[in-house]
Amino acid sequence: MSYRSVFDAAAIRSEFEAAGLNCKFIPVIWKHALHNPDGAWDQIPSLPSAAYLLLHSKFKPHTSTLYSATDSSDGLTTKLLIKLRNGALVEAVIMRYDTRLGKYAGKPRPGGPRSTLCISSQVGCKMGCKFCATGSMGFKNHLSSGEIVEQLVHASRLSPIRNVVFMGMGEPLNNYTAVVEAVRVMTGLPFQLSQKRITVSTVGIIHAINKLYNDLPGINLAVSLHAPVQDIRCQIMPAARAFPLGKLMDALQEYQKNSQQKILIEYIMLDGVNDEEQHAHQLGKLLETFQVVVNLIPFNPIGSLSQFRTTSEENVSRFQKILRGTYNIRTTIRKEMGQDISGACGQLVVSQTDKRLIENSPLTDIEDLAAR
Repeated sequence: MSYRSVFDAAAIRSEFEAAGLNCKFIPVIWKHALHNPDGAWDQIPSLPSAAYLLLHSKFKPHTSTLYSATDSSDGLTTKLLIKLRNGALVEAVIMRYDTRLGKYAGKPRPGGPRSTLCISSQVGCKMGCKFCATGSMGFKNHLSSGEIVEQLVHASRLSPIRNVVFMGMGEPLNNYTAVVEAVRVMTGLPFQLSQKRITVSTVGIIHAINKLYNDLPGINLAVSLHAPVQDIRCQIMPAARAFPLGKLMDALQEYQKNSQQKILIEYIMLDGVNDEEQHAHQLGKLLETFQVVVNLIPFNPIGSLSQFRTTSEENVSRFQKILRGTYNIRTTIRKEMGQDISGACGQLVVSQTDKRLIENSPLTDIEDLAAR
């Protein structure tokens, strides 16, 4: 018999309802599984007897295992290699930071130490972005909602997680149902993550963006734009052919009208491709009617896979100044974390034969950028 993850919300609710059991017990079961990785179902107090039989026969506390955890030299980043039940490997990345080290309005920011978890939604990816190593893997399979949530479970045993960003392997909106279900679990008991602390990133799958607000109101949307015109997008992001820039911007306009939230725009800086002054002006004009935060991402070479070069710091700074000064668009430059453990943006790729891993790190404190 094939057991399901107890964190597969739809599966366990369906089984409980079919057995005439009250679904109010499910968060109690999740809490036990979260805090007792090796605990038996019989150790959960006060469940109906039929619930114990159901759990024993159809569910496991987790169907994935933490294969390895590697810390960066500064201790701020930990990459988790997680082995799924089918033998496939995915990564999640914990990044720790202290908000008091930054400034807001000229003063130290309030808060303290916190952790962000970058989560994968697929093994491999269908989008084929030429600057991202994950695309070189091709698409292997979707993760179930339980496998997505289990990344948070594994990470929570190493560090308290406040923020979650869907910026790991895969295109989250291409695994829409599982991602929506996983986010709903994360924002409920026992995890209770705030919706505004969860960010879902997409290359721009229009039909999914059109329904995202209704299904997950309150979360942050990040769009991997990476170019200000359709021709360049298609050159570096083949999937963009299916999502014309004009139609994407219309969808984002409608999303923002409904959500009343800032949209996070991710823009990787590729030398001589999309990083010139004309591109900055094109991007500014494209976004000037939106409420956005633009995050400029220094390109990280991906070895023999790379056909691009890293933009100079001077050009990145000039690009930022144009967006800020001419178009009054809030623009940040991503600070990469965990580079000594191959933890830089766009480099996540898993080889099951030699276990060489390079993963995709999310923007530090990205949820706070959207909230202000």
